[in-house]
Amino acid sequence: MFGISSTKADLRRTALARRMALDAGEVARRSNKLRENLFREFPVAEWQWLHLFLPLEKRNEPDLWFFIRWVWGEELPLRLAVPVVQPDGMSLKHYELTPDTQLTQNRWGITEPVPDAVTAPEVLPGVLDAVLVPLLAVDRAGQRVGYGGGFYDRFLAQCRPGTQFIGLNLLNEPPVRRIADVLPTDVPLTAYITPGRVWHF
Repeated sequence: MFGISSTKADLRRTALARRMALDAGEVARRSNKLRENLFREFPVAEWQWLHLFLPLEKRNEPDLWFFIRWVWGEELPLRLAVPVVQPDGMSLKHYELTPDTQLTQNRWGITEPVPDAVTAPEVLPGVLDAVLVPLLAVDRAGQRVGYGGGFYDRFLAQCRPGTQFIGLNLLNEPPVRRIADVLPTDVPLTAYITPGRVWHF
């Protein structure tokens, strides 16, 4: 489908079109497979803090509410954190997500916690054991293609050494050979999950 190297723009356009073609039932089925693969391949029960993203439904992102409700239902000691886009439109802060957290939608339609010292306290990147990362494509070196805003690269660079960066893709796409226009500030993933397989980098 792609040659030896592909640009982020080409990969982004093609992958987003294919993901948008999935119906709601298929998004749900594949999201549940991502959850199963995550728990089978990673020591989730040993983590104290996991960062994840709340799905942007209009872009058919993986529905991580399957995972979130499962964690809460099993009463795991794992604590969850999610991002909040800051007023500068360029940076993220991170807040704990619990069943009591009040949620709102930002100007992009992304669901976020309402920051609160009790129900949604701030979580610093340095405490995170793993981060589930949204993406549209990835290459064999673990470099990813997102929406192009750079939010996650700036965030991942703040995490401590040893934090696992795990990309999630609803499409059963293997890593492409090489992303042609990787930037020095891009932070590679440590693993990549599709509904059908897991890759470790």
